[in-house]
Amino acid sequence: MQGSPANEIKTADGVSLRVSQQRSIRRNKIKAFLLVAPLLAFLLVAFVLPILDMLQRSVENPEVSTYLPRTTVALENWDGQQLPDEAVYAALVEDLQVGAKARNIGKVASRLNYEKSGMRSLLMKSARKSKRIDEGPYKAQIEKMDKRWKDISVWRLIQRESSTYTLSYYLNAVDHRFDDEGNIVAQPEHLQIYNGLFWRTLYMSVAITFLCLLLGYPVAYLLANLPLKHANILMIFVLLPFWTSLLVRTATWIAILQQQGVLNDMMVGMGILDDQNRIQMIYNQTGTLIAMTHILLPFMILPLYSVMKTISPSYVRAARSMGATQFMAFRRVYFPQTLPGIGAGSILVFILAIGYYITPALVGGQNGTFITNFIAYHMQTSLNWGLAAAIASILLVVVIVLYWLYNRLIGVDNVKLG
Repeated sequence: MQGSPANEIKTADGVSLRVSQQRSIRRNKIKAFLLVAPLLAFLLVAFVLPILDMLQRSVENPEVSTYLPRTTVALENWDGQQLPDEAVYAALVEDLQVGAKARNIGKVASRLNYEKSGMRSLLMKSARKSKRIDEGPYKAQIEKMDKRWKDISVWRLIQRESSTYTLSYYLNAVDHRFDDEGNIVAQPEHLQIYNGLFWRTLYMSVAITFLCLLLGYPVAYLLANLPLKHANILMIFVLLPFWTSLLVRTATWIAILQQQGVLNDMMVGMGILDDQNRIQMIYNQTGTLIAMTHILLPFMILPLYSVMKTISPSYVRAARSMGATQFMAFRRVYFPQTLPGIGAGSILVFILAIGYYITPALVGGQNGTFITNFIAYHMQTSLNWGLAAAIASILLVVVIVLYWLYNRLIGVDNVKLG
Protein backbone atom coordinates (compact mmCIF):
# COMPACT_ATOMS: atom_id res chain seq x y z
CA MET A 1 0.00 0.00 0.00
CA GLN A 2 1.23 3.49 -0.84
CA GLY A 3 2.63 5.32 2.19
CA SER A 4 3.09 2.13 4.25
CA PRO A 5 6.33 1.74 6.26
CA ALA A 6 7.53 -1.00 3.90
CA ASN A 7 7.30 1.24 0.82
CA GLU A 8 8.46 4.49 2.53
CA ILE A 9 11.38 6.19 0.83
CA LYS A 10 14.50 6.36 2.98
CA THR A 11 17.78 8.22 2.78
CA ALA A 12 21.19 6.61 2.43
CA ASP A 13 21.57 6.30 6.22
CA GLY A 14 18.26 4.48 6.55
CA VAL A 15 16.22 7.41 7.92
CA SER A 16 12.78 8.14 6.52
CA LEU A 17 12.88 10.85 3.85
CA ARG A 18 9.95 12.64 5.50
CA VAL A 19 11.69 12.66 8.89
CA SER A 20 14.94 13.80 7.29
CA GLN A 21 13.17 16.71 5.58
CA GLN A 22 11.53 17.74 8.84
CA ARG A 23 14.89 17.70 10.61
CA SER A 24 16.44 19.76 7.83
CA ILE A 25 13.65 22.34 7.98
CA ARG A 26 13.98 22.52 11.77
CA ARG A 27 17.77 23.04 11.55
CA ASN A 28 17.28 25.79 8.96
CA LYS A 29 14.76 27.55 11.20
CA ILE A 30 17.16 27.39 14.13
CA LYS A 31 19.99 28.79 12.00
CA ALA A 32 17.74 31.60 10.76
CA PHE A 33 16.69 32.42 14.31
CA LEU A 34 20.29 32.47 15.51
CA LEU A 35 21.17 34.87 12.70
CA VAL A 36 18.50 37.37 13.74
CA ALA A 37 18.90 36.73 17.49
CA PRO A 38 21.46 39.56 17.98
CA LEU A 39 19.09 42.02 16.30
CA LEU A 40 16.17 40.80 18.40
CA ALA A 41 18.25 41.13 21.57
CA PHE A 42 19.29 44.65 20.58
CA LEU A 43 15.67 45.68 19.91
CA LEU A 44 14.59 44.15 23.21
CA VAL A 45 17.27 45.94 25.25
CA ALA A 46 17.35 49.25 23.39
CA PHE A 47 13.68 49.65 22.43
CA VAL A 48 11.15 47.35 24.11
CA LEU A 49 12.51 47.39 27.67
CA PRO A 50 12.90 51.21 27.83
CA ILE A 51 9.30 51.64 26.63
CA LEU A 52 8.04 49.17 29.25
CA ASP A 53 10.07 50.93 31.93
CA MET A 54 8.64 54.28 30.83
CA LEU A 55 5.08 52.95 31.00
CA GLN A 56 5.75 51.52 34.44
CA ARG A 57 7.22 54.77 35.75
CA SER A 58 4.19 56.70 34.51
CA VAL A 59 1.88 54.86 36.94
CA GLU A 60 4.32 53.64 39.60
CA ASN A 61 3.90 55.27 43.01
CA PRO A 62 6.00 53.43 45.62
CA GLU A 63 7.37 56.33 47.69
CA VAL A 64 4.57 56.87 50.24
CA SER A 65 3.92 53.19 50.94
CA THR A 66 7.67 52.49 51.15
CA TYR A 67 8.84 55.38 53.33
CA LEU A 68 5.65 55.94 55.36
CA PRO A 69 4.58 52.29 55.78
CA ARG A 70 3.05 52.57 59.25
CA THR A 71 1.13 55.73 58.36
CA THR A 72 -0.14 54.07 55.18
CA VAL A 73 -1.54 51.11 57.14
CA ALA A 74 -3.04 53.37 59.80
CA LEU A 75 -4.85 55.47 57.17
CA GLU A 76 -6.41 52.51 55.34
CA ASN A 77 -9.70 52.67 57.26
CA TRP A 78 -9.79 56.46 57.72
CA ASP A 79 -13.00 57.98 56.31
CA GLY A 80 -11.35 61.29 55.31
CA GLN A 81 -14.09 63.41 56.88
CA GLN A 82 -12.29 64.46 60.08
CA LEU A 83 -8.68 64.58 61.22
CA PRO A 84 -7.20 61.12 61.91
CA ASP A 85 -7.10 59.64 65.38
CA GLU A 86 -4.15 59.33 67.75
CA ALA A 87 -2.96 56.01 66.28
CA VAL A 88 -2.30 57.63 62.89
CA TYR A 89 -0.22 60.39 64.47
CA ALA A 90 1.77 57.81 66.43
CA ALA A 91 2.47 55.90 63.20
CA LEU A 92 3.52 59.14 61.49
CA VAL A 93 5.98 60.02 64.27
CA GLU A 94 7.57 56.58 64.06
CA ASP A 95 7.85 56.80 60.25
CA LEU A 96 9.37 60.29 60.46
CA GLN A 97 11.90 59.21 63.06
CA VAL A 98 12.93 56.16 61.02
CA GLY A 99 13.07 58.22 57.82
CA ALA A 100 15.15 60.95 59.44
CA LYS A 101 17.61 58.38 60.75
CA ALA A 102 17.84 56.61 57.36
CA ARG A 103 17.88 59.96 55.51
CA ASN A 104 15.30 58.86 52.97
CA ILE A 105 12.36 61.01 54.03
CA GLY A 106 13.26 63.42 51.23
CA LYS A 107 12.06 60.94 48.62
CA VAL A 108 8.49 60.79 49.89
CA ALA A 109 8.58 64.53 50.59
CA SER A 110 9.49 65.27 46.96
CA ARG A 111 6.80 62.89 45.70
CA LEU A 112 4.05 64.54 47.72
CA ASN A 113 5.34 67.99 46.81
CA TYR A 114 4.56 67.20 43.14
CA GLU A 115 0.91 66.98 44.14
CA LYS A 116 0.70 69.77 46.74
CA SER A 117 3.14 72.63 47.06
CA GLY A 118 4.75 72.92 50.50
CA MET A 119 4.66 69.20 51.35
CA ARG A 120 8.43 68.85 51.09
CA SER A 121 9.11 71.59 53.64
CA LEU A 122 6.39 70.19 55.92
CA LEU A 123 7.76 66.65 55.99
CA MET A 124 11.43 67.65 56.21
CA LYS A 125 10.70 70.08 59.07
CA SER A 126 8.56 67.50 60.88
CA ALA A 127 11.19 64.78 60.44
CA ARG A 128 13.84 66.94 62.09
CA LYS A 129 11.61 67.89 65.00
CA SER A 130 10.24 64.34 65.46
CA LYS A 131 13.56 63.31 67.03
CA ARG A 132 12.53 65.18 70.19
CA ILE A 133 9.26 63.26 70.57
CA ASP A 134 9.63 60.36 73.00
CA GLU A 135 6.06 59.60 74.05
CA GLY A 136 2.46 60.61 73.47
CA PRO A 137 0.08 62.21 73.10
CA TYR A 138 1.38 62.52 69.56
CA LYS A 139 -1.44 64.48 67.91
CA ALA A 140 -0.90 67.64 69.92
CA GLN A 141 2.87 67.52 69.45
CA ILE A 142 2.61 67.00 65.69
CA GLU A 143 0.16 69.86 65.28
CA LYS A 144 2.41 72.04 67.43
CA MET A 145 5.31 71.36 65.05
CA ASP A 146 3.44 72.83 62.10
CA LYS A 147 -0.16 74.03 61.87
CA ARG A 148 -0.43 72.51 58.37
CA TRP A 149 -0.96 69.12 60.02
CA LYS A 150 -4.38 70.46 61.03
CA ASP A 151 -5.27 70.71 57.32
CA ILE A 152 -7.36 67.66 56.43
CA SER A 153 -6.31 67.92 52.77
CA VAL A 154 -2.74 66.97 53.78
CA TRP A 155 -3.96 63.71 55.26
CA ARG A 156 -6.22 63.04 52.28
CA LEU A 157 -3.23 63.48 49.99
CA ILE A 158 -1.10 61.04 51.99
CA GLN A 159 -3.93 58.50 52.02
CA ARG A 160 -4.59 58.84 48.27
CA GLU A 161 -0.95 58.58 47.29
CA SER A 162 -0.42 55.53 49.50
CA SER A 163 -1.53 53.35 46.60
CA THR A 164 1.23 51.52 44.73
CA TYR A 165 -0.08 52.83 41.40
CA THR A 166 -1.55 56.22 40.56
CA LEU A 167 -3.06 58.23 37.70
CA SER A 168 -1.76 61.52 39.13
CA TYR A 169 1.01 61.86 36.56
CA TYR A 170 -1.38 61.42 33.64
CA LEU A 171 -3.85 63.88 35.15
CA ASN A 172 -1.11 66.48 35.57
CA ALA A 173 0.01 65.84 31.98
CA VAL A 174 -3.42 66.85 30.66
CA ASP A 175 -3.91 69.78 33.05
CA HIS A 176 -6.06 67.90 35.54
CA ARG A 177 -5.43 66.66 39.05
CA PHE A 178 -7.15 65.38 42.19
CA ASP A 179 -8.67 67.99 44.47
CA ASP A 180 -8.58 67.81 48.26
CA GLU A 181 -11.53 65.42 48.29
CA GLY A 182 -10.06 63.08 45.67
CA ASN A 183 -12.14 64.27 42.71
CA ILE A 184 -10.63 64.91 39.27
CA VAL A 185 -10.72 68.60 38.40
CA ALA A 186 -9.25 70.80 35.66
CA GLN A 187 -6.50 73.32 36.30
CA PRO A 188 -7.41 76.47 34.35
CA GLU A 189 -4.70 78.39 36.19
CA HIS A 190 -2.10 76.34 34.30
CA LEU A 191 -3.41 77.87 31.05
CA GLN A 192 -3.61 74.40 29.53
CA ILE A 193 0.17 74.43 29.07
CA TYR A 194 0.62 70.76 28.24
CA ASN A 195 -2.44 70.61 26.00
CA GLY A 196 -1.11 73.62 24.13
CA LEU A 197 2.30 72.01 23.81
CA PHE A 198 0.82 68.78 22.46
CA TRP A 199 -1.13 70.65 19.79
CA ARG A 200 1.84 72.85 18.96
CA THR A 201 4.07 69.81 18.59
CA LEU A 202 1.57 68.11 16.29
CA TYR A 203 0.76 71.01 13.97
CA MET A 204 4.36 72.17 13.74
CA SER A 205 5.49 68.62 12.93
CA VAL A 206 2.87 68.48 10.18
CA ALA A 207 4.00 71.91 8.90
CA ILE A 208 7.65 70.80 8.87
CA THR A 209 6.69 67.63 6.99
CA PHE A 210 4.77 69.67 4.41
CA LEU A 211 7.65 72.14 3.94
CA CYS A 212 10.13 69.28 3.52
CA LEU A 213 7.87 67.74 0.88
CA LEU A 214 7.40 71.06 -0.89
CA LEU A 215 11.16 71.72 -1.03
CA GLY A 216 12.35 68.14 -1.37
CA TYR A 217 10.14 66.97 -4.24
CA PRO A 218 11.76 69.18 -6.93
CA VAL A 219 15.26 68.30 -5.67
CA ALA A 220 14.50 64.58 -5.78
CA TYR A 221 13.03 64.99 -9.26
CA LEU A 222 16.24 66.67 -10.46
CA LEU A 223 18.37 63.97 -8.85
CA ALA A 224 16.40 61.25 -10.63
CA ASN A 225 16.34 62.91 -14.07
CA LEU A 226 19.62 64.81 -14.40
CA PRO A 227 22.62 63.20 -16.12
CA LEU A 228 24.66 61.07 -13.75
CA LYS A 229 27.55 63.54 -13.54
CA HIS A 230 25.35 66.41 -12.44
CA ALA A 231 23.15 64.20 -10.26
CA ASN A 232 26.20 63.04 -8.28
CA ILE A 233 27.22 66.64 -7.58
CA LEU A 234 23.69 67.49 -6.43
CA MET A 235 23.63 64.36 -4.23
CA ILE A 236 26.80 65.56 -2.49
CA PHE A 237 25.01 68.79 -1.55
CA VAL A 238 22.04 66.79 -0.24
CA LEU A 239 24.27 64.58 1.92
CA LEU A 240 26.61 67.37 3.01
CA PRO A 241 24.53 68.31 6.12
CA PHE A 242 25.05 64.78 7.47
CA TRP A 243 28.78 65.52 7.62
CA THR A 244 28.21 68.52 9.89
CA SER A 245 27.28 68.46 13.55
CA LEU A 246 23.62 69.14 14.37
CA LEU A 247 24.65 71.76 16.92
CA VAL A 248 26.80 73.53 14.32
CA ARG A 249 23.91 73.67 11.84
CA THR A 250 21.52 74.96 14.49
CA ALA A 251 24.00 77.58 15.70
CA THR A 252 24.47 78.70 12.09
CA TRP A 253 20.74 79.36 11.76
CA ILE A 254 20.88 81.43 14.95
CA ALA A 255 23.58 83.59 13.35
CA ILE A 256 21.59 83.89 10.12
CA LEU A 257 18.10 84.56 11.48
CA GLN A 258 18.68 86.81 14.50
CA GLN A 259 17.75 90.49 14.27
CA GLN A 260 21.37 91.51 13.83
CA GLY A 261 22.09 88.47 11.69
CA VAL A 262 23.08 87.91 8.09
CA LEU A 263 19.58 87.75 6.59
CA ASN A 264 18.36 90.94 8.25
CA ASP A 265 21.57 92.74 7.28
CA MET A 266 21.08 91.71 3.65
CA MET A 267 17.48 92.95 3.58
CA VAL A 268 18.47 96.22 5.24
CA GLY A 269 21.34 96.63 2.75
CA MET A 270 18.99 96.06 -0.20
CA GLY A 271 16.47 98.54 1.20
CA ILE A 272 13.78 95.92 1.84
CA LEU A 273 13.77 96.63 5.56
CA ASP A 274 14.44 99.68 7.67
CA ASP A 275 17.26 99.29 10.20
CA GLN A 276 14.85 100.07 13.03
CA ASN A 277 12.29 97.45 11.91
CA ARG A 278 14.29 94.28 11.63
CA ILE A 279 12.33 91.00 11.58
CA GLN A 280 12.50 88.66 14.56
CA MET A 281 12.97 85.24 12.93
CA ILE A 282 14.60 83.38 15.79
CA TYR A 283 13.49 82.21 19.25
CA ASN A 284 9.96 81.69 17.98
CA GLN A 285 7.99 79.24 15.83
CA THR A 286 9.46 80.70 12.63
CA GLY A 287 12.97 79.84 13.73
CA THR A 288 11.94 76.30 14.68
CA LEU A 289 10.19 75.75 11.32
CA ILE A 290 13.15 77.02 9.28
CA ALA A 291 15.88 75.22 11.21
CA MET A 292 14.06 71.88 11.47
CA THR A 293 12.98 71.94 7.82
CA HIS A 294 16.62 72.37 6.82
CA ILE A 295 17.77 69.60 9.15
CA LEU A 296 15.09 67.07 8.15
CA LEU A 297 15.00 67.87 4.42
CA PRO A 298 17.46 65.07 3.42
CA PHE A 299 15.19 62.51 5.11
CA MET A 300 12.46 63.51 2.65
CA ILE A 301 14.67 63.77 -0.43
CA LEU A 302 16.32 60.35 -0.19
CA PRO A 303 13.10 58.22 -0.07
CA LEU A 304 11.62 60.31 -2.89
CA TYR A 305 14.76 59.94 -4.99
CA SER A 306 14.94 56.17 -4.48
CA VAL A 307 11.35 55.79 -5.75
CA MET A 308 11.66 58.30 -8.61
CA LYS A 309 14.80 56.54 -9.85
CA THR A 310 12.74 53.42 -10.54
CA ILE A 311 10.14 55.25 -12.68
CA SER A 312 10.82 54.78 -16.37
CA PRO A 313 10.82 58.02 -18.46
CA SER A 314 9.01 56.12 -21.20
CA TYR A 315 5.74 56.42 -19.26
CA VAL A 316 5.72 60.21 -19.52
CA ARG A 317 6.86 60.09 -23.15
CA ALA A 318 4.02 57.70 -23.96
CA ALA A 319 1.52 60.07 -22.33
CA ARG A 320 2.92 63.03 -24.29
CA SER A 321 2.72 61.06 -27.53
CA MET A 322 -0.97 60.46 -26.85
CA GLY A 323 -1.69 64.19 -26.62
CA ALA A 324 -1.21 64.93 -22.91
CA THR A 325 0.40 68.20 -21.93
CA GLN A 326 3.57 68.22 -19.81
CA PHE A 327 1.60 69.09 -16.70
CA MET A 328 -1.11 66.52 -17.45
CA ALA A 329 1.47 63.78 -18.02
CA PHE A 330 3.15 64.68 -14.74
CA ARG A 331 -0.10 64.81 -12.75
CA ARG A 332 -1.76 61.72 -14.18
CA VAL A 333 1.25 59.47 -14.87
CA TYR A 334 4.37 60.50 -12.98
CA PHE A 335 3.07 61.88 -9.69
CA PRO A 336 0.91 58.84 -8.71
CA GLN A 337 3.96 56.60 -9.04
CA THR A 338 5.85 58.75 -6.52
CA LEU A 339 3.20 58.42 -3.80
CA PRO A 340 5.02 55.51 -2.08
CA GLY A 341 8.10 57.72 -1.75
CA ILE A 342 5.97 60.61 -0.48
CA GLY A 343 4.45 58.33 2.14
CA ALA A 344 7.82 56.96 3.26
CA GLY A 345 9.43 60.40 3.47
CA SER A 346 6.45 61.95 5.24
CA ILE A 347 6.30 59.26 7.90
CA LEU A 348 10.05 59.47 8.45
CA VAL A 349 10.14 63.26 8.72
CA PHE A 350 7.00 63.48 10.88
CA ILE A 351 8.18 60.91 13.42
CA LEU A 352 11.61 62.56 13.63
CA ALA A 353 10.06 66.01 13.97
CA ILE A 354 7.58 65.12 16.69
CA GLY A 355 10.38 63.73 18.86
CA TYR A 356 12.99 66.44 18.20
CA TYR A 357 14.53 68.15 21.19
CA ILE A 358 17.83 69.99 20.54
CA THR A 359 16.79 72.33 17.73
CA PRO A 360 13.52 73.61 19.33
CA ALA A 361 15.40 74.11 22.59
CA LEU A 362 18.04 76.30 20.90
CA VAL A 363 15.98 78.28 18.38
CA GLY A 364 12.38 77.93 19.57
CA GLY A 365 12.36 80.34 22.50
CA GLN A 366 9.14 80.34 24.51
CA ASN A 367 6.73 79.85 21.61
CA GLY A 368 8.67 77.39 19.47
CA THR A 369 9.48 74.61 21.90
CA PHE A 370 7.98 71.13 21.66
CA ILE A 371 6.54 68.82 24.29
CA THR A 372 9.84 66.92 24.21
CA ASN A 373 11.54 69.95 25.76
CA PHE A 374 9.23 69.70 28.77
CA ILE A 375 9.89 65.96 29.02
CA ALA A 376 13.60 66.76 29.21
CA TYR A 377 12.91 69.51 31.77
CA HIS A 378 11.10 67.13 34.11
CA MET A 379 13.82 64.50 33.72
CA GLN A 380 16.81 66.80 34.21
CA THR A 381 15.62 69.76 36.28
CA SER A 382 12.47 69.02 38.27
CA LEU A 383 13.42 65.29 38.50
CA ASN A 384 9.73 64.39 38.19
CA TRP A 385 10.37 61.24 36.16
CA GLY A 386 6.83 60.00 36.62
CA LEU A 387 5.34 63.08 34.93
CA ALA A 388 8.00 62.91 32.19
CA ALA A 389 7.12 59.26 31.60
CA ALA A 390 3.39 60.06 31.49
CA ILE A 391 3.87 62.84 28.92
CA ALA A 392 6.13 60.60 26.83
CA SER A 393 3.57 57.77 27.02
CA ILE A 394 0.80 60.06 25.79
CA LEU A 395 3.04 61.22 22.94
CA LEU A 396 3.77 57.58 22.06
CA VAL A 397 0.04 56.78 21.95
CA VAL A 398 -0.61 59.82 19.73
CA VAL A 399 2.08 58.68 17.26
CA ILE A 400 0.69 55.12 17.21
CA VAL A 401 -2.86 56.42 16.59
CA LEU A 402 -1.66 58.66 13.75
CA TYR A 403 0.28 55.77 12.26
CA TRP A 404 -2.84 53.59 12.51
CA LEU A 405 -4.92 56.27 10.75
CA TYR A 406 -2.28 56.55 8.03
CA ASN A 407 -2.39 52.80 7.55
CA ARG A 408 -6.20 52.84 7.32
CA LEU A 409 -6.37 55.76 4.87
CA ILE A 410 -3.32 55.14 2.67
CA GLY A 411 -1.84 51.81 3.68
CA VAL A 412 1.63 51.05 4.98
CA ASP A 413 2.03 48.50 2.17
CA ASN A 414 2.16 51.41 -0.28
CA VAL A 415 5.20 52.90 1.46
CA LYS A 416 8.42 52.16 -0.40
CA LEU A 417 12.02 53.21 -0.01
CA GLY A 418 12.99 52.19 -3.51
